[in-house]
Amino acid sequence: MKAPRIMYMEKKLDGVTGPARIGRVTFNKSGKTIFYGDQIFRTITGGGFKTNFYDEKTGERYWISGPKKNGQDRLYSGTIEIDADVAEEYWTEIRGMPESKGTLRIRAKGKYKT
Repeated sequence: MKAPRIMYMEKKLDGVTGPARIGRVTFNKSGKTIFYGDQIFRTITGGGFKTNFYDEKTGERYWISGPKKNGQDRLYSGTIEIDADVAEEYWTEIRGMPESKGTLRIRAKGKYKT
């Protein structure tokens, strides 16, 4: 397995936007399978529309990527939940904002207007 990593995960409920979170995931050796809690995500073969993984159990589509330093991971505005066990590392090492290490929810303006 590859080393665990903090990632941005957004469920695409309507194909474009949905609930989002920052959490620690693990990967299989090839990196094409992601494990998060009891969820297993598989790479979408050939890519997808604003999605790159699907939940093995439910078939729901997700966008999963490394979190951005500026916190603007969402394409459209919305809330991003941050897992408590990664909050300090996320705010300190990724965002460079150690004063925010207790913050577990942020509002991202998004890249595009809805």
